Amino acid sequence: MRVLGELDQRLFTRVAGARVPGADPALRWLSHSADHGRLWLGAAAGLAAIGGLRARRAALRGAGSLALASLTVNTVVKWSARRPRPLLEHVPQIRHLRHQPQTTSFPSGHSASAAAFATGVALESTRYGAMVAPLAAAVAFSRVYVGVHYPGDVLAGVVIGVGAAALTCRWWPPRATAPERERPAAHAPALPRGEGLIVFVNSRSGTGVPAAPLPPAERLRALLPGAELIERGPEDDFAALLAEAVDRASRAAGVLGVCGGDGSVNAAARAAAERGLALAVFPGGTLNHFAQDVGVPDFEDTAVAVARGEAVAVDFGVARSGAGQDVRFLNTFSIGLYPELVRLREHLEERWGKWPAAAVALIRVLRTATPIELNVNGHPRRLWLFFAGNGRYVPEGFAPAFRPRLDDGLLDVRLVDGDRRLARTRVVASALVGGLRRSRVYSAEHVPWVQLEGLAGSDSLAYDGEVAPSPSGLRLQKAHRAIVVYRPAQPQNELAQQARLAAETARYRRRTRRSATGDAGDAGDAGDAGDAGDAGDAGDAGDAGDAGDAGDAGDAGDAGRG
Repeated sequence: MRVLGELDQRLFTRVAGARVPGADPALRWLSHSADHGRLWLGAAAGLAAIGGLRARRAALRGAGSLALASLTVNTVVKWSARRPRPLLEHVPQIRHLRHQPQTTSFPSGHSASAAAFATGVALESTRYGAMVAPLAAAVAFSRVYVGVHYPGDVLAGVVIGVGAAALTCRWWPPRATAPERERPAAHAPALPRGEGLIVFVNSRSGTGVPAAPLPPAERLRALLPGAELIERGPEDDFAALLAEAVDRASRAAGVLGVCGGDGSVNAAARAAAERGLALAVFPGGTLNHFAQDVGVPDFEDTAVAVARGEAVAVDFGVARSGAGQDVRFLNTFSIGLYPELVRLREHLEERWGKWPAAAVALIRVLRTATPIELNVNGHPRRLWLFFAGNGRYVPEGFAPAFRPRLDDGLLDVRLVDGDRRLARTRVVASALVGGLRRSRVYSAEHVPWVQLEGLAGSDSLAYDGEVAPSPSGLRLQKAHRAIVVYRPAQPQNELAQQARLAAETARYRRRTRRSATGDAGDAGDAGDAGDAGDAGDAGDAGDAGDAGDAGDAGDAGDAGRG
């Protein structure tokens, strides 16, 4: 340790004596701007504002990693090491911070936060991580350059920060840039400019998120000007318009498009599968689980795939009742707590909004719900929740996030046991500490089918966010590679997509302003014309009056002469 300490001191003295032209004010400002994580929270806000879905995930993971690293450094490690700060006698006065830190030196909290944020961002996107990494490295170096940390402090902080970011993967695994390569391509018509594509646009989707900068229909027209759009208004019947879109797609190029949330996509996918149509999914809902998992997180991804004819075949999950009636689902199927939660959330949604309603519904359901009783593959079970995913979900815990593949032929079945005491509390606690797979109240397996019989204690089931009546018995199975969905062969550049979206939004707003100005001008011109007409009418009336008066006067004269 003594040798390491001496080496640390020599390295600090060398950096303190170094002269980097023009770096003194810049590195001093950079070091100060990172106080309390301000620099990184600002960077996270910037990523979320200018980037797309991947940028927002990267910003969220970066901020979470920063919080974990900062908590570790400031509440545990610093108060255990208590290393004094370096002496400033070798550091030029111009580099000194205005307010010197009062805490102990080991490890560097600024370096831990910088490394945690940069690593967290890079775990979600190497492109965004490469943008942030130089800034993080500059902050770490600045802490030695301004004389507040030894190099060893910075190195330890970097290690802690990287470890904190890696630890977030235990609860929330990063989503791959593209779905797994094993998924084979499928044949689909190439429709340049969207000629022959019929798109059903459900404008009532996505009520749980802020309004998009560009209306979905306008963006579709910009990306695929040859496509035909069938838009659903507030008073339009969903089923009737979707049926119309399906009929037109069958008569045209055999391709159905849908813009909406998971419920709209599920309905369109079922109709497309029945008619043998390829499906183009434009994510326009709140969460868009299927669109993200299949590999089309943005409208432009789907538009590129449609123009090139790039697609994949994916599975349907099928819940088949004893009467032979099928319920097909693209994402998830569940019995127990979740259907009641969805039903209560929908009841409260118009008054509270989607997310507050979901929180209130969750609290009420956890307080009042009772377990369901059923036979699972012939074995009697008492469960709080039965969940089945269309494909293997990641992570293998209580909160599945995404599916690497949608054509694996498997159901992801997860159960929460209702026979054990405090089962709900125990499963939540296990999930929070990352030990759910070892919990005795939770089980999970991947199977091609599962038989459910003798359902009691629940009169409804949920699939893809929709609620339906529950029969007494069901067989869950897979319809393997049952529908063809457009997906680009290579992931698109999200930054370029967002730049093009911003440019198109600006053009749309200019057109809207010009249209509004033109309408106002036309109205003014019409008013002026009306005023002139009124004046003309008055003149005509005056002339007629004058003529009448003259006639009357003539008549009177004639009468006098007579």
